[in-house]
Amino acid sequence: MKGNRSWVPGAKELDWIEDLAAPLSDALAAIESAAAPERIPIVDRDSGRVLSALAAGRRRIVEVGTAYGYSTLWLALGQPADGTIVTIDPDRSRTDLARGWWRQAGIADERIRVVTAKALEAFERKEPALEGPFDLAFIDALKPEYPAYLEALVPRLAPGALVLADNVLWSGRVVDPKVDDENTTALRAFDAAVLSDPRFHATILPVGDGLLLAGFRG
Repeated sequence: MKGNRSWVPGAKELDWIEDLAAPLSDALAAIESAAAPERIPIVDRDSGRVLSALAAGRRRIVEVGTAYGYSTLWLALGQPADGTIVTIDPDRSRTDLARGWWRQAGIADERIRVVTAKALEAFERKEPALEGPFDLAFIDALKPEYPAYLEALVPRLAPGALVLADNVLWSGRVVDPKVDDENTTALRAFDAAVLSDPRFHATILPVGDGLLLAGFRG
């Protein structure tokens, strides 16, 4: 057991892990290059690798928040070849670009279904593509709406499903009691609620901007 909590992995360790990892695909690299100048929010590359590993064996995935489809692609690359993803985002201009990168990566169109809508509205109107059951759900959209996304997802989850949520450490702001803006306060409450929710076995991985991982008891 690690006894020295003063040591945490730094840039040297992260670079070493990156050197060991499989080379980044051209499509993933293209999304990173396109997202940076436009300040399009995408997951940290380390978080993407975790998503891909956790998607192994998960055939039905739902994602709340697509943007440029970076996390979507990581999930698709980790899935079995017959896996499918439903991803929700209201911005058609972004998801059309995402489709091009998914095709570049060799992901067939039928594997990824885009629901062009605000997520809570799509859940409320019982969009057929969102019926489930899903065996993995990934949340990365409006931070104050995280609790509502989770409650909308629960009846759509298969027993043993994984729920993942990004940005749950919010660059360290959630642990700073002096920070009380809407996003930080919402994420802080969301983290506490999920980790104490008897419906889940949950923890937070200190990777990227913080990745919440919750196993659904069913």
